[in-house]
Amino acid sequence: MLNKILRFCCVLSLATAATAQAAPPNIVFIMADDLGWADVAFNDHQGNAPTPNLKQLAAKSLELTQHYVAPVCSPTRTALLTGRCWSRFGITTPTNTLALPTNTVTLARALKSQGYETCLTGKWHLGSLPKWGPNHFGFDHSYGSLAGGITSFTHRYKKGPYSITWHRNETLIEEEGHVTDLLTNEAVSWIAGNSERGSKPFFLYVPFTAVHLPINETKDWLDEVPAAITEPIARQYAACIMHLDHSVGRILQALDDHDLRRNTLVVFTSDNGGSWASNKDLKYPLDESLPGKLTASNKPLRDQKGSIYEGGTRVPTLVSWPGKVAAGKNATPVFIADWMPTFCKLAGFQSDRVLAWDGTDLSSLLTKGTEIAERAIYIAGPNWRACSLRIGDWKLVESNNKQRYELYNIAEDPAEKTNLASAHLQRVLSMMVTLEQVRAADNDSVVK
Repeated sequence: MLNKILRFCCVLSLATAATAQAAPPNIVFIMADDLGWADVAFNDHQGNAPTPNLKQLAAKSLELTQHYVAPVCSPTRTALLTGRCWSRFGITTPTNTLALPTNTVTLARALKSQGYETCLTGKWHLGSLPKWGPNHFGFDHSYGSLAGGITSFTHRYKKGPYSITWHRNETLIEEEGHVTDLLTNEAVSWIAGNSERGSKPFFLYVPFTAVHLPINETKDWLDEVPAAITEPIARQYAACIMHLDHSVGRILQALDDHDLRRNTLVVFTSDNGGSWASNKDLKYPLDESLPGKLTASNKPLRDQKGSIYEGGTRVPTLVSWPGKVAAGKNATPVFIADWMPTFCKLAGFQSDRVLAWDGTDLSSLLTKGTEIAERAIYIAGPNWRACSLRIGDWKLVESNNKQRYELYNIAEDPAEKTNLASAHLQRVLSMMVTLEQVRAADNDSVVK
């Protein structure tokens, strides 16, 4: 009798273990706004300001050292939520009109079909009216800015029809508080509420507005900035980074507090490279921020936000999943559109229609270190004025209405200082052909 009980317990234990093994992970995707490559205290850089929470996270994470996004915000968000290049939807610049066809199978919709609870707290910028907001694209709960970057305390977007943009679940609201704190509070509160509701997996998307202009930090954060940073606008920028870092720490702590960390996959990244624009943009109403150019650092990469060079499109990225993703660095070129196929694979989602993903499933690369097949990564710049194609170590840059071509070996020249086009004409011609093939699908899903 005792042997039968022991055998039953053993079978039950194995079944429980198998169920736990098969349980899809919670997913927390944290996206900074305009964060520079060297603005953080990892990436082998010291950063403009201390980022202890991100540094601690990096020590336990897989750092993707060649993670590519769009040069500006709305396109990156389009690719994340569709698994496709933003140019397929005709989106290459920040947009306030409806970006995605209403029947688009978004990442949130796909995960929701697998039983996930879904939440966005932060910046949407894929249609800046409530009727175009996240709740119409698979998010159970949404909060923050329907439009783009906003003023820190009055929460206003640029002057015009989309200026009043702060909302909760399609209802425009007015609240007091700093935008970074409010977004973090909502994320932490939602994690707590989700924990209380039951055992459903969840997808929490936190696209912060930090460090997008206009930056306006309070005295308590400015007092924490190292004394070596003396210029007023540089101190504001550093304080904003430190505030963002603190908020990431609060979200991670909330996962720990509710015993959710073990089966939660956390990604931290940015929507594009750092910006050197003027902080006090006169387009923003009720803005009390300081004037002066932002002090983002993309070193040693070339250029800034808005550019198809590395400084505009290569961003600091961490992936953490305790016991599943080993800490370290991986230099495989990966792409913002890869996250939808990856998360869908982990969640067990299979579409009943062709989704024409441009992204690649990274789950084996993340969990086993398996190399993925070499592929083309296509980046269309704002208004298609320039674009790039990355294949292996090589990157082709096309500009001036297809009149100028540059070629760089990114492995040897990440700063893109030496144009090798004239020395490798055959490679340029071959990549030009591939570029034409890849962009043939541009505008195939534009909102009608």
